[in-house]
Order: sequence, then structure tokens, then C-alpha cells
Amino acid sequence: MNQERRNKADAFAALHAGPGAFVIPNPWDIGSTQILAGMGFKALATTSAGYANSKGRLDGVIGRDEMLAHVAEVVAATDLPVNADLEHCYGDSPEVAAETIRLAAATGLAGGSIEDYSPDGGGTIYDISLATERVAAAVEAARSSEIPFLLTARAENFVRGNLDLDDTIKRLQAFEAVGADVLYAPGLPDLDAIRTVCQSVGKPVNVIMIPSGSTMTTAQLEDAGVRRISLGAGLARAALGALMDAAREIQSGSYTFLDKAASGADIGAHMRGKE
Repeated sequence: MNQERRNKADAFAALHAGPGAFVIPNPWDIGSTQILAGMGFKALATTSAGYANSKGRLDGVIGRDEMLAHVAEVVAATDLPVNADLEHCYGDSPEVAAETIRLAAATGLAGGSIEDYSPDGGGTIYDISLATERVAAAVEAARSSEIPFLLTARAENFVRGNLDLDDTIKRLQAFEAVGADVLYAPGLPDLDAIRTVCQSVGKPVNVIMIPSGSTMTTAQLEDAGVRRISLGAGLARAALGALMDAAREIQSGSYTFLDKAASGADIGAHMRGKE
């Protein structure tokens, strides 16, 4: 088992070493995990929002124990390395962040993320000194794992209303300095900003594809210096959007959405539990 986990960790590290960019799509349950794995992707990442919505809840309300149980299910459902969206590591203090990373590594994850934003009290971005202390503690916990665990440090400014690129870069540089393996600033507005971030740091950069950036291509992002491209809750929301569109069509009295539906055979080809 440890050798299997190490193989996944090595494969994940190799993807980040390049050359070029890779896409790490985000399943939200076991079925979507197995479909994406079966379609040839090299690694997967969980989505806190996608999972929360699948349980009828909003993003940010799932507790640590439940989220770790979910990511353990995803890990067990695929032979691919899995990175986890661990939100703010379920606590403000560096000690809690470190404990979360230790627990996450024990599930068999190849990596996970830590945010510099807390949802508590209406939501706040941590002061850069506390944010950096939290990343440093998470890095130390990741390094203590028997199996390598890649830590992604997130600067949340652009998705939390603070459109300050200089501050975002300052934060990412601070996180890099204390040992973060991957750097991530969700919501960057355009290729110029993405290129500036990539040129300002020395570690692999993750970029998330969200509606405002949906016109960008993999080739463009790779040319800008991006190493990893994720989709966050994008696939889950696309699936729910298709469901809602189908429901509206049913209410209107027609059923043409069925023409675009995947066949049972196509879906079943990717399912492990065929009995």
C-alpha cells in the first residue's frame, strides 16, 4: 500500500515538474471520479463546493471530518493521484492547519491546499504574517508525512473582492519562501495577470478555469507559464446546469435533452463496481 501511495506521489510530482501544463479536473463523487479517471486524465482534485452541493449544502459549511471522509472515498475510487481542496484547513491557527494537513496526508492524498481566507465571522483574508505562519506550519506537517505530500498555498484576494495584484504576488512569494510546493491565486482576471504571477514566483502555478476565464485555452495558459489547470466546481456546476436546463425543458413539454445524454454503456464503461 505504501508503495502504491508513493507511486502516486511520484507521478504527481513529475506532472508538476513539467514540461508544459496539465489539467487536473475536479470530480465531486465516486461516479464522476471514475469517469474522469477512465477518460485518461493524469490526476484529479476534489472540489469543496461540488461536494457540498451534492449533499444539498453550500460551500464552506462542510466540517473537517466529513470532508476528509469524502476525499478518502475519492482516493479509494481511483488509481490516479488526488489533490484535495481543504479550504482554510478548518481553523485559523497554524496548529490546526498543520493537524489538518497531517490528517489529509494519512488518507492517501498526493497533495492538498490551504487558503489565506477564513469564512468565519462573515469572512476575512488573514493578515499576511498569520497567513504565512499557517502555510509554514502546513509545510512542516506535509514534510513529516512518510509519503511525499505537495502543498498548494492559495492567495484568495481576487475571489474575495480584493483586486490587488501586487498584494497577491507578495503573498504568493511569502508562501513560496516558507516552502509551499504549488502557488495558486484563483480568479486572476486575464492572461497578462496570470503571466505576471508566473514570472514573479519560482514554483509551479495553478490556475482555475472559471466563467470569466473560460475563453482562455490550455495552450495560452501554458505559454503564460501555468503548470496546472484546475476547474474547481466547474464540472459539478456544468452537470447541475444541464440538469436544470433539462428540467426546464420537461416543464415546457419537450424532451430533446435526452439526445445529448450519455448512454448507460458509455457511463458503465468507466464504473469499477459493475456488479
